[in-house]
Amino acid sequence: MIDSQLRPSGINAEFVLQRMSEVPRERFVPEGALGSAYMDRAIALGQGRYLAAPQVQGAMLQEAAPTGADKALLVDGGSGYLAELLSPLVGTLEVLDAASAAAGAGSGSDFTLLVIDGAAAQLPEALVSRLADGARVVMGLADGGVTRLAAGRKAAGEVALLPLAEIGIPVLPEFAPVKRWSF
Repeated sequence: MIDSQLRPSGINAEFVLQRMSEVPRERFVPEGALGSAYMDRAIALGQGRYLAAPQVQGAMLQEAAPTGADKALLVDGGSGYLAELLSPLVGTLEVLDAASAAAGAGSGSDFTLLVIDGAAAQLPEALVSRLADGARVVMGLADGGVTRLAAGRKAAGEVALLPLAEIGIPVLPEFAPVKRWSF
């Protein structure tokens, strides 16, 4: 996985490669998918949840550039894998499932890092309000059936995101925009 998927994709940060070599992906997939744990594709976990491909989570972790000083908030895509990768790299970590995050659940504030393990059409205000000014955000952006890795910062109460690369990130349905009728 490291030499055949991550390195050729530009994921070369030593801390990412080390964490991904230490945490066995097979612990985060259903028993029937054990043989696919290291394949370069998302793995269905059931109930509309997926474990993203190694390249996706490696790219997210590399772009997040976590530090021991970070107070991090992770919206888990359903596998728990990214939480396991991120946990020892930050000072504190709060993990929310996507439904709880979309509903505004959780107890902390002034987070310096937000990572969303999935793609969303929009970033919920409930998450933005929990971030400290200057906080970093790494997530997938979903637009018209295309998902992109995006990163940004919170400034003046808003988060500006820059799409970085088209990459197959599983979409989190809880963050889908409300469908409206139009001509």
